[in-house]
Amino acid sequence: MFKIYLSLSKTLTRYLNVLTLLIYVMCVSLFTISILANIGCDSKKPPSTSEAGKIRIVCTIGMITDIVKNVGGDQVEVVGMMGPGVDPHLYKPAAKDIQRLKSAHIIFYNGLHLEAKMAEVLADISGDVKTVAVAEGVDRTLLLSPPELEGQSDPHLWFDVTLWMKAVEIVRDTLSKLDPDSETVYRKNTEHYLAKLSKLHQYVKTQAERIPPEQRVLVTAHDAFNYFGKAYGFEVRGLQGINTATEAGIADVQKLATFIAERRIPAIFVESSVSSRSLEAVKAAVQSKGFNVQIGGELFSDAMGNEGTPEGTYIGMVRHNVRTIVQALTGETTSTEEN
Repeated sequence: MFKIYLSLSKTLTRYLNVLTLLIYVMCVSLFTISILANIGCDSKKPPSTSEAGKIRIVCTIGMITDIVKNVGGDQVEVVGMMGPGVDPHLYKPAAKDIQRLKSAHIIFYNGLHLEAKMAEVLADISGDVKTVAVAEGVDRTLLLSPPELEGQSDPHLWFDVTLWMKAVEIVRDTLSKLDPDSETVYRKNTEHYLAKLSKLHQYVKTQAERIPPEQRVLVTAHDAFNYFGKAYGFEVRGLQGINTATEAGIADVQKLATFIAERRIPAIFVESSVSSRSLEAVKAAVQSKGFNVQIGGELFSDAMGNEGTPEGTYIGMVRHNVRTIVQALTGETTSTEEN
């Protein structure tokens, strides 16, 4: 009897040991799976703020960087990728740019194929970092879609100040959703900035009206100013198309030169982000037709001016452009009243 009891006891002990081992293995496995799952989630979810306690933001063009600085204020840490004189149509991100993009909490870019050479990079990063194309958030019925773009929209919204105000609201709403604790700050900053932009819009309209309607012809290196023309009553001609990757040929130069000579347009304008060589060729072609046209000055189109200067802000850039255009087409000085 004792031997039977001893045998049963040993068997029960073995079963208990095996059961205990199985339970232990299961617990360790579940714990490991849980840890790995959390690590996987955290690797895709950026921290809410940077080490300085601010949201880390990367922007492509300067005009968007300026919006984010005004709306985000002290709550954000902003890096602008494209500085003065940089053409966003042709810009290819370097290794340091890609690292900045990957380390951001949010990326703001224009969209509508403005940053065409960055499309693949932005698509790859969008799975891990929130990306927002501010121009694509604007009501499509308000956008221009020239025939040459084959159904796509002109990306240069910032030349209609009222449209760019809508981009400001998109940035405000995005930051408020990302950082709801600071929503009041973002809304207050936006209200202040929109008031300044509303005043800027009125300034541009007033200055444009100083030019007789028949003289409101704006000739530039490429078609960046179509929104400006529609909003403020200018006929706009560009030597190149909307995308600067499209090069102008001899026929394009001669066609534009004939237009200028026939209309007796007094001035044409170079752009800070586009080589002036093509416009110099147009000027020479116009002279060969018996009419002298002047280079009326340099306009900021796809990039703003140097940081720390008035033209290094969106408002300063727009004001500079309007003053330059009005003075060249009328020969008169313009108001320098600040917003």
